[in-house]
Amino acid sequence: MTRPSTPSDARLDAAASKIPEVTAAFWVMKIAATTLGETAGDLLSMTLRIGYAASSLLLLGLFVAALVAQLRARTYRPALYWAVILATSTAGTTMSDFMDRSLGLGYAKGSLLLVGILAGIFAAWRLRGHSLAVQDIRSREVEGLYWAAILFSNTLGTALGDFLADSSGLGFAGGALLVGGLLAAVLVAHRFTKVSKVLLFWIAFVLTRPFGATLGDVLTKSHARGGLGFGTVGSSAVLGAVLVALVLRAMRARPVAPALAGV
Repeated sequence: MTRPSTPSDARLDAAASKIPEVTAAFWVMKIAATTLGETAGDLLSMTLRIGYAASSLLLLGLFVAALVAQLRARTYRPALYWAVILATSTAGTTMSDFMDRSLGLGYAKGSLLLVGILAGIFAAWRLRGHSLAVQDIRSREVEGLYWAAILFSNTLGTALGDFLADSSGLGFAGGALLVGGLLAAVLVAHRFTKVSKVLLFWIAFVLTRPFGATLGDVLTKSHARGGLGFGTVGSSAVLGAVLVALVLRAMRARPVAPALAGV
């Protein structure tokens, strides 16, 4: 006999519904948000000359405010969820730049440090007995770990993107093509292999950040540096409009079948 539902069950269902389905649209919005995070972060720290440290503190404050609202929400709210994603992306941009440039760690050491932090978050997540699959996020504790992983995966992705664009010799466009190829390989593995879907989700989540970082550099940097020369202001305005349009679409869309989800 099926047991009656309880208030605890209702809270679990509400928490689970706060994470969107991982569909093709999800990945398009993630790339748009991370690319905007790159251009907006650079707009604050470099174009407006606020500096990496001050920009990081400001953006981390915005991230915390958005995260508190997200944790208090009872259901999935697209505008709020993607505001937190955008906040992690912009904060990740300036945090990575502060570590790698202001502190002098460099892209390689900065990336290794962030890999260690991200691995520690995943280890804590698993040691608490929880699945890393995003559809299994059913408590505030796990949701907090999820957002910590997103913040540091976006910071790591920024460092990797900067390494590819500035230090690898590939340039902005070459870095974007390389990461795009890796993302395509992850999609192929998802469709045609038995590799863990949870592992592939998090690999793709990390890779979309350097893809956004290098794509953002392609948009903002001058022609002399291999970019399109749109600047941080123009690129941020266009990307912001695109993301708003996608969020409005998500608010009206019906649920569709998952794609590359952690299932």
